[in-house]
Amino acid sequence: MQDVAVIIPAKNEGDRIAATVKAALELPGADLVVVVDDGSSDRTGLIAREAGARVVRHSRNRGKGAAMESGAEAVRLLAPERHLLFLDADLGETARDAAPLAAPVRAGEADMTIAVFSTTVKLGGHGFVVRLSRDGIRRASGWQATQPLNGQRCLTRAAFDAALPLAPGFGVETALTIDLVRKGFRVTEVEVPLSHRATGTDWRAQVHRARQFRDVARALAVRELRGRRS
Repeated sequence: MQDVAVIIPAKNEGDRIAATVKAALELPGADLVVVVDDGSSDRTGLIAREAGARVVRHSRNRGKGAAMESGAEAVRLLAPERHLLFLDADLGETARDAAPLAAPVRAGEADMTIAVFSTTVKLGGHGFVVRLSRDGIRRASGWQATQPLNGQRCLTRAAFDAALPLAPGFGVETALTIDLVRKGFRVTEVEVPLSHRATGTDWRAQVHRARQFRDVARALAVRELRGRRS
């Protein structure tokens, strides 16, 4: 049964997007892959389409949260009942190992799954960003996340819609977890042998981490305020 749509936010991933798309198309129940080209300056969108993906393009970079929303809206128009499996564009051939991430959602056992990488490749974000997110999720919802910034997630359509609008930028994963746990959705972690490009240590990587920290802190502040009002 074809009941999963894969959504891949991507910016300037022309070197890996074809391998990621082709591997995603091998996943059980997933014959629909939507790539959201979030303002790329390279051939990411064209390469993704040639690899078999449906492509949505943002004329300018709008951030990960907006790319996820655009991808989900495209799936709503094409196959509205599908579960939504979000994968990073740089997973390459390892994307074919994401099947266990979708399995609990397909079986009706979870509303959102979050990947825990079994490999030793470092996830994006220095320890201080991970700690900020993990501690913030625990304070706001009581739930303990192993890899709180992991973008590999599978959601039911109902769970995704309940989380709208998504937090902007790199705060989206932290906010998704808090919002769904608070609303009573079943969230679970699944270990998977996925891996992607490790974040470097040059100045671009440092800017990226600073943006992560800013977006996660902003998402947490918004949810803390909501908690006080409720």
